[in-house]
Amino acid sequence: MARLDPPAAHDAPDQRILAAIRALPRGQVASYGAIARRAGLPGRARRVARLLARSEDPGLPWHRVLRADGRIAFPPGSDAFREQCRRLQAEGVQVVRGRVRLPPAEDDLDAVLWRPR
Repeated sequence: MARLDPPAAHDAPDQRILAAIRALPRGQVASYGAIARRAGLPGRARRVARLLARSEDPGLPWHRVLRADGRIAFPPGSDAFREQCRRLQAEGVQVVRGRVRLPPAEDDLDAVLWRPR
């Protein structure tokens, strides 16, 4: 039986990012930064964006990842912009002028504990 070499150390963060993206349920969205935090890479939103840009996995729910302000990152009117809108709307996500309402920062413990009641 052939022995498989373990993945390179630099692949582990990318695998965590991909796992965080795959974990987004249908009809839910997250920002690039939230995905980075969920993958244990706070402050690495651009790494998430670069990984998505080069991914060729047709099953990856890339359309559920947005900018921090809820905007689609593609230029308005582009084919990719329209495709992302179409996919989000097919999942029941409301897209208004290229923007989606992001969920509250559920992974920010301070925000959860100290939000006004």
